[in-house]
Amino acid sequence: MGKSILPLLAGSAVLLAGCDLAPKYVRPAGAVPSTLPQGGAYPAPRADGATDIALVGWRDFFTDPRLVGVIETGLANNRDLRVAAANVLQARAQYRVQRADLFPTATVNGSATYTNNLFGAAGATGGAGAGTGAGTGVGTGGGTGAGGGGVGGSSSDIQFYSVNAGFSAFELDLFGRIRNLTRAAQEQYLASEEAARSARISLIAEIATAWTTMAADQDQLRIARDTLKTFQETLNLTRAQFRIGVASELESRQAETNYEAARNDVAALTARIAQDQNALNLLVGTTVPAEQLPAALGNAEVTRDALPADLSSTVLLKRPDVLQAEHRLIAENANIGAARAAFFPQISLTGTIGTIGTALSGLFRSGSYTYTASPAIGLPIFDGGRNRAGLDYARASQQAAVATYEQTIQTAFREVADALAQRGTIVEQLGAQTRRAEAARVAARLSDARYRAGVDSFLTALDAQRTAYSAELQLATTRLTRANNLIELYRSLGGGLQP
Repeated sequence: MGKSILPLLAGSAVLLAGCDLAPKYVRPAGAVPSTLPQGGAYPAPRADGATDIALVGWRDFFTDPRLVGVIETGLANNRDLRVAAANVLQARAQYRVQRADLFPTATVNGSATYTNNLFGAAGATGGAGAGTGAGTGVGTGGGTGAGGGGVGGSSSDIQFYSVNAGFSAFELDLFGRIRNLTRAAQEQYLASEEAARSARISLIAEIATAWTTMAADQDQLRIARDTLKTFQETLNLTRAQFRIGVASELESRQAETNYEAARNDVAALTARIAQDQNALNLLVGTTVPAEQLPAALGNAEVTRDALPADLSSTVLLKRPDVLQAEHRLIAENANIGAARAAFFPQISLTGTIGTIGTALSGLFRSGSYTYTASPAIGLPIFDGGRNRAGLDYARASQQAAVATYEQTIQTAFREVADALAQRGTIVEQLGAQTRRAEAARVAARLSDARYRAGVDSFLTALDAQRTAYSAELQLATTRLTRANNLIELYRSLGGGLQP
């Protein structure tokens, strides 16, 4: 009789290939132009063509070995990255839990009953309509059992043994409800993977930016200290001249104003560098060794300058945050299919195969096998609008996911366009600022010489010193802007996935 259930199980397997009520997924288009901005502030197309930036490993992109070492430490110790990795593991586990509903949960159990009550024996075993033993009996229920009459030991003792294997309430996924829920869980898992990849890229860029910022602040601190010495000399000179009546108190006070301003800048920059180091330690997840900290930025190249300029906006589709938003959109699309399936009948199946006997040695003998098959069907008639509300919620969630996807790709487009616009002009800015700083240094030196010779007024010399100081600080800032622009362009184009 155990073979009688095989056709039923085979038929159930055929029914599993039912219809799918989820709408066909179509990637939203038209949220951004097909090409990135060109002309004007944007760099001219490169003669060597575009390069897939995702294939440029961060070890190749960053050229300073100290910075590479800091990034390596950060990838191994950053807590946000660990949280992102744990989120991936959680999503994968949830996907596996949901996927398990596609398969029946099989169980095996055995039991033994000892009694001296014939009717108690029949009730305790809860037979399924089959009987073995010396007597006769019919049981009712969902298990297997045997009628009274099996006598062992003495005429008042009755023994029953049974072993059963089967599955309970396995839903036949005729309308794709479980498959769509599984697809949604899978897409959420894939979205979490992309979120972890995005977190990795962002961490690399943040560490590099924090490192270069500290380097630029070191430059500004050096400039402030050098300028402080110059202002100190000027202050000493004007005070000495004031004491002998050659200079006025106004000139002395003006020199003191410049000196105290530079002194304030030195203190402020010292504190800022300490804060830069604290920020870098937080990003890295541990204390960065002193030998890996930057001493200066200057004209040093800490990154490659070989990023493409003539790119199609389709490159944005490879960004992890865009892929994350798309996976979530596909998941919401699948949830619509699951919500639609709730309007249709749900068919489940319970089945067991077992053996019973009045002795352990007789469990698997001919005639001891039993089986049960209990199909059930449920059709929603009235639910107070629950299913309709569930479908409306799924559709609204899908619409929100579409808007989120489009906003994500629009944000990515702007980030790349902004980085390209700055890249197209940063070389000219840096050149102009370098020449301005050099001219200001020469002007300050000449003005000081003319003042000492009595040709120019002290106010002219003081103004030239202030201008030179400001130009030097601005040059350091412009160099930082150039370095950070290359880092941002690398990040916004999806670089940093390769080691």
